[in-house]
Amino acid sequence: MARLPRLSLAGLPHHVLLRGNNRQPVFDGDADYERMLALLAEHAAAEKVALHAYVLMPNHLHLLLTPGAADGLPRLMQALGRRYVRHFNDRHGRSGTLWEGRYRATVVQPDRWLLPCMVYLDLNPVHAALVGLPEDYPWSSHGHYAGQRPQRLLTPPAPFWELGNTPFAREAAYADRVRAGLSLAQQMAIVDATLAGWALGDAAFVAELQRTTPRRLTRSRAGRPARQAPPAATDRR
Repeated sequence: MARLPRLSLAGLPHHVLLRGNNRQPVFDGDADYERMLALLAEHAAAEKVALHAYVLMPNHLHLLLTPGAADGLPRLMQALGRRYVRHFNDRHGRSGTLWEGRYRATVVQPDRWLLPCMVYLDLNPVHAALVGLPEDYPWSSHGHYAGQRPQRLLTPPAPFWELGNTPFAREAAYADRVRAGLSLAQQMAIVDATLAGWALGDAAFVAELQRTTPRRLTRSRAGRPARQAPPAATDRR
C-alpha cells in the first residue's frame, strides 16, 4: 500500500517524530544537542513555525509545533535535517545518511490532545530509563513549563495559558499533569496517530478537518468494501 502524503495544515499543532537510521544515535555529546536546538530556533523563526515543545532523545526527537503556512513545516524539517546531518557528519568524521527516511507527523486537536502530547514528550526520557524524573532530563522543554529553565525558542500554546492566571499557577498545574502521566490508551493513541499520520482528535474534529482535505485522516475499516448488487436485467422481449 502506498504511503499517505504527510498532512501539513496552517494554524494547527503537529506532533513530529524523526528517528535515526536503524535506530542509531543522532546525538553524541552536549554539542550535538545544543546545535540541534540552535537550528530549531533559527529555522522555526525563518519559516514562521511556533515551537511549543520538544524532546531530544539519543536516537530520535519529538517536536510539537504550529506552522503559520502549510509549507512551513516541511520547509523547516528539510532545512533542519540537512543542516544537522552536515554538522553531525563533520563533527564525528562520518558520511552518509543519518535519518530513518522521512519524518512522521500528525495534526493534533489543540484543546483535547495538545497537553497530553506535551506530557508524552516530557515522559519519554523517564520511560526510556534515562532519568528518574522528567525535570532531570536537560534536553526537553519540560524545564521551561515547570518554571525551571526558561527557553526563548518556545511558544507556549493556548491550552497551557488556560491552566492558570499566573505563571506559578500554570507551572504548578502543568507539573501536576506530568506527575499524573497518561493512560495506556492515551499513549497508544498518540503513537498510532503519529506513526500512521492519522489526525489525533475526537470524531467532530476529524470530520471538520476532513472537509478541508481529500487526504484520508483516519484508518479505514478492516475488510473488503461491501459488494454492490448487480443492476437489474432489462426485458429485451
